[in-house]
Amino acid sequence: MGNFFGKEWSGAPFELFGTAHLIGLALVALANVALFTIRDHTGPTARRNIRYGLAIFLVINEIAWHLWKWSIGEWTVQTMLPLHLCSALVWLSAYMLITKNRAIYEFAYLLGIAGALQALLTPDAGIYGFPHFRFFQVILSHGAIVTAALYMTIVEGFHPTWASVRRVFVGSYLYLLHVWVINDLLGSNYLYIAHKPETASLLDVLPPWPGYIPIIIALAVFFILLFYLPFAIKDMRRKGVSPPATIE
Repeated sequence: MGNFFGKEWSGAPFELFGTAHLIGLALVALANVALFTIRDHTGPTARRNIRYGLAIFLVINEIAWHLWKWSIGEWTVQTMLPLHLCSALVWLSAYMLITKNRAIYEFAYLLGIAGALQALLTPDAGIYGFPHFRFFQVILSHGAIVTAALYMTIVEGFHPTWASVRRVFVGSYLYLLHVWVINDLLGSNYLYIAHKPETASLLDVLPPWPGYIPIIIALAVFFILLFYLPFAIKDMRRKGVSPPATIE
């Protein structure tokens, strides 16, 4: 157990798209496919219990991550405040699941899924491969963020609107500006806008700082619109309207 939680890891290092990573991705995908079964075969009480259970899981998993970083002497305000997109969404998604908060849902669905998927595809696991605690924690954390947003969409029937898109655009931009100031004050790199992460990520294929920042903003806009697109098409068909500008 000491090795399982230890800072020093003598097991196999994390292998990007190795067998353990691919199995983890497959299990996350299966969990989300199962949401259709939950939607079709459960009642209000069971759905509430599932929402609460997922919220508790998100919180416990995140607390365990903080405790582990503290135990190995690596918890700092420069790295562990809940200011990265996925770190913030862990807590916000838990609150959303319990309260059915629609404002948080908009960010969790339109922005959170894309961010969590990127982290699932290129996890910040460092040297910690299967079966180290960090391997499980990083996969489960980001997988649960995706599941929380999809649960509210598939099971609870939530959906974004064109107004949601506008709010997420504005809110994300304001959040980025606030985090930029915090990074300057703390010497931190939240949202990876001070420099690229040290571990492998999709940012590695982009130009060096600061050239990649406008690109990730553009990608965020693209994914927000992409995730809204199925609902835009559905709304237009229901209203008998074709031009996107008429969506309210």
